[in-house]
Amino acid sequence: MTENQREEEGRERSREMACIAMEALENRKAEEIRVIDISHVSVLADYFIIANGTNTSQIQALADGVQEFLGRSGYLCRQVEGYDSASWVLLDFGDIIVHIFDGENRLLYDLERIWGDGIRIDPESLRRSS
Repeated sequence: MTENQREEEGRERSREMACIAMEALENRKAEEIRVIDISHVSVLADYFIIANGTNTSQIQALADGVQEFLGRSGYLCRQVEGYDSASWVLLDFGDIIVHIFDGENRLLYDLERIWGDGIRIDPESLRRSS
């Protein structure tokens, strides 16, 4: 397998993971789901997926749903941060990082602005490219 083939395979894996995470978030009624392609500006991951919930229980349910959906597809979460307080839950799956906020903290941390050099991806176009 050539280097280009490995890179394309990795990009496809990341897109698949992002689509599964979006499906899980939509399934549990997440609000304002955003996808940012950070692959060209960071080695942290290929995609940030950002969403918010309306209360602690929903935020935890969103995090549980993402882990469940991705886990069924063979993708395991490497690290979870903030689950107990549920004001900002970070789920690190390696190729994608999912951020689930309450409304106040989403505005406060404003990851969309901080990662403004990333490319905002329309979730529907991401699904179509998979």
